[in-house]
Amino acid sequence: MSAVRPESGATLDTWLSYLESLHPSVIDMGLERVQQVAERLNIHSDAVKIIVGGTNGKGSTCAMLEAIYLAAGYRVGLYTSPHLIKFNERAILNGEIVTDQEFVAQFEAIDAARNGISLTYFEFSTLAVLRLFCLAELDVMILEVGLGGRLDAVNIVDADCSIITSVDIDHTEWLGDTREKIGLEKAHIFRPGRPAICSDPAPPQSLLDYAASIETDLWLFGRDFNYSGDRQQWAFAGRNQRRNAMAYPALRGANQLLNASAALAAIESLRDRLAVPQQAVRQGLITAALPGRFQILPGQPTVILDVAHNPHAAAVLEKNLGNMGFHPYTYAVFGMLSDKDIEAVVQHLAGRIDHWYCASLPGPRGMTSALLASKIQHAIENSGKVGQEAFTVNTFDSVSQAYLAAHEKANPDDRIVVFGSFLTVAGVLETLGRV
Repeated sequence: MSAVRPESGATLDTWLSYLESLHPSVIDMGLERVQQVAERLNIHSDAVKIIVGGTNGKGSTCAMLEAIYLAAGYRVGLYTSPHLIKFNERAILNGEIVTDQEFVAQFEAIDAARNGISLTYFEFSTLAVLRLFCLAELDVMILEVGLGGRLDAVNIVDADCSIITSVDIDHTEWLGDTREKIGLEKAHIFRPGRPAICSDPAPPQSLLDYAASIETDLWLFGRDFNYSGDRQQWAFAGRNQRRNAMAYPALRGANQLLNASAALAAIESLRDRLAVPQQAVRQGLITAALPGRFQILPGQPTVILDVAHNPHAAAVLEKNLGNMGFHPYTYAVFGMLSDKDIEAVVQHLAGRIDHWYCASLPGPRGMTSALLASKIQHAIENSGKVGQEAFTVNTFDSVSQAYLAAHEKANPDDRIVVFGSFLTVAGVLETLGRV
């Protein structure tokens, strides 16, 4: 049965349901269909366009770029995915979340222009944001890659500067099962002769080779830019620019200086088109915000929200937990999608977590808490990292149930870490909004 186009005056939720029903698969890698519709819509902008890809660190880098350019007085559009609570979070226009009405207007225009061309949910929403940003006459667009790079819908944009934050194993069914394969997919957001920033300290050779083959202006961490710091402040060194005596970014975590350095390298590479004073850098770094990235909530017990859902992100989360003060017990509210490397994630964190509160996640990719619990047991027993007699594993039908049970059990000086998926963090945020 074909999807029925929403009537005039339909709500955003109605349109989103329509988008979900349009295409036979949730993910359909390729640029031909989305490019065709973009050309019909005449999507064009003179704004400086920055595309940000990578396995982890994309969202933080985007948030810092946005905050710095806003502080410098520029008109800025930011596109990220996925969202945590509301779809509207994906598009920020001059610091404000795009309204339902603005999205609906774009969806109507795209649906009229596509003329039978099938688009995925992500492709449709990407076109909507791009058209909205073009109409807004921005100075700079910051666009986060959804998946990979080469065949991601965002890659229809001709980037003025590209950033790859990290390359690690994730989405193997789409991108390949090695860093070399994944690195090559991500490197396709680079453009000939234009700045391409890579903040991965050990980039795959495939990425380096592709950058050389298209003669991009490759900026490598450790060669073209770097950072240094002490307990009070830090400094950035680029090719021709230094920024000294800066406060640490508001975003917490061990990798945030790496992400900030990537942002500052991009800003330096574009300074002939977008000048940014030092005060704007300082202000942007201390005001950038991004929910769910080692976000520590006020109150007791300490609650940490982190969307870590692959082994690389789990290793960073483990390090960040280790850098915190002493807590007698750590409770994990944990939910994962079934296509993730769950055992590797668990093994990274086995030594930090005493009590696991597993939550079933909704949707066809969501894993049941019972299956997740069995994978935790197997992973910890094979990890050799922790005294197995200490940990417990509990199962719940929802994230909300798991969180409320963990919160009731934890003492004020314990901590609760919520991680494993955007859906897990979103479930806790929605629960906290109700209690």
